[in-house]
Amino acid sequence: DRIMVMVLNYDRERGRISLGLKQLTTHPWEQIDQRYPEGTQTKGKVVSITDYGAFVELEEGIEGLVHISEMSWTQHIRHPSKLVNIGDPVEVVVLKLDKESQKISLGMKQTDPDPWESLDNKYPMNTRLEGKVKSLTNFGAFVEIEEGIDGLVHISDMSWTRRIRQANELFKKGDVIGVVVTEIDKKRRRISLSHKLACENPWPKFGSQYAVGTSTQGAISRVLERGVVVSLAGDVDGFVPISQLGVDNLQTPRQSFELGQELPLKVIEFDEGQKKIVLSVIDFLRDKDQAEVDAYQASHPIRPVTIGEIVTENIATPERM
Repeated sequence: DRIMVMVLNYDRERGRISLGLKQLTTHPWEQIDQRYPEGTQTKGKVVSITDYGAFVELEEGIEGLVHISEMSWTQHIRHPSKLVNIGDPVEVVVLKLDKESQKISLGMKQTDPDPWESLDNKYPMNTRLEGKVKSLTNFGAFVEIEEGIDGLVHISDMSWTRRIRQANELFKKGDVIGVVVTEIDKKRRRISLSHKLACENPWPKFGSQYAVGTSTQGAISRVLERGVVVSLAGDVDGFVPISQLGVDNLQTPRQSFELGQELPLKVIEFDEGQKKIVLSVIDFLRDKDQAEVDAYQASHPIRPVTIGEIVTENIATPERM
């Protein structure tokens, strides 16, 4: 082959001539700002992938980086290889051009509109939806309302009647549940959802079902230091203070009571606003004959409780009724 070259250096002493081929053409970065000004949308090819992004070749000698955070508006991508492979053609937008450092920052997600910008118009406050539970945490459940868009149902917004400690008490991954949109924060990209608002509030009906003085029964669902939580008809929780359990000299309810035990009860307080039902065994037994009282006392003898049991119970149930 006969080629044109440019003489770069002549070393008479060492008898060497340095030649260059690329110098016969314009340096690809010389007019880069004219070909790829910021905001330009163009096509490229993925040439390498790292943990933090993908390098895209725009033309021979010109590559730019698509950082992992600029790949998708909605998907939480752990590694770029989950979205692109080497050799893939991609559409990109020039985000930043540094001619001196010969660096180009590119974005893939910018080729489409940001769905969060119009999300509040699509899902105004109080919109009722159905979504799939994608993941569960101690504080709530993340529910997908459309592909790539998840909202949080906090544990306080899961049930009208139950005090939920962990989301898995009510839901499992993959469940399709009804929700209501309560807040959209576009800046922080967060959606707050409520499951209980998608259901009828039963507390107005409970006003007659659990009026003060009503006799009922409930199974112990939690044993606390201050008393026990019982499950009542209607899937609602009630609270029996330690002073109303009908056993004298109790230091902790665990001395005489266990999960699942049925208790005879009478409602002594009903507060619809605070969503609270307080019950008493003492009031239930007040007008009963002595034989029934003795039978109850015999079924709940006081036993010693270790410090370990008390500490374990406090860790397991730190919340207050």
